[in-house]
Amino acid sequence: MQCRICGSKTDPVFRAPVLSKYEIDYYECRLCGFLQTEDPFWLDEAYEYPVSPYDTGYVARNISLANKLTALLWLFCRPDGRFVDFAGGCGIFVRLMRDIGFDFYWYDKYAKNVFAKGFEWDFSSRAEAVTCFEAFEHFVEPLQELRKMLDVSENIFFTTELLPNPVPKPGEWWYYGLEHGQHISFYSDKTLKFLAAKYRLNYTRVGSLHIFSPKRFNGLLLKFLQLTQFKIHHLIRFMLRSKTWDDHIFQVEKLKKQNEDCI
Repeated sequence: MQCRICGSKTDPVFRAPVLSKYEIDYYECRLCGFLQTEDPFWLDEAYEYPVSPYDTGYVARNISLANKLTALLWLFCRPDGRFVDFAGGCGIFVRLMRDIGFDFYWYDKYAKNVFAKGFEWDFSSRAEAVTCFEAFEHFVEPLQELRKMLDVSENIFFTTELLPNPVPKPGEWWYYGLEHGQHISFYSDKTLKFLAAKYRLNYTRVGSLHIFSPKRFNGLLLKFLQLTQFKIHHLIRFMLRSKTWDDHIFQVEKLKKQNEDCI
């Protein structure tokens, strides 16, 4: 089977029961360290629910990420720029970041935008940065999705758990997500370095947070931010103006205009 990242030949490494009903083959690329499933024919079943009932950390994760990204975007990007949350799910992260004061927009070709209605990204221009959380492992065609992000911005902040070395067997690593069947692509440190080099970007990692960017980030500063971000993000919020009320007015005026157009 051909690697979906570098195109090299892959080797079968194990079989695992997905959704407790399908025996699925997993393949490893020796060149770039990427691990992938066979062609995922089961995804319609896997995405029966918009948010997996197994993802009990969904809300807490978004709150934590909003705190971390407040500090990172303030220090490393133009905080008055526009930002896009790629594969943004139901829009919780976008709503949180707009409430903090960042001009964030939502994009997800599969999910329904519930919490950030009216702030969908239309791909008509560039943005300061793209965020993409817990989505890389869901991508059937990772290169296509990454190129779409790069069309928006070369600054990409994303999360995914790194594949351990050696590759764990089924049952030894929770991130395979065998019970829900949505995780089909797994990246090693080698894989992400390969992707960064492919697009001539720098790669920085702090835990499960990864950054692709033309900029060179100070690793020590990032680690400091990770340890102290709860204090830092509170300070930064005092310097930003929340968009909560402005967004409310925007929605009211939008509805008023729609009603006038119908008369």
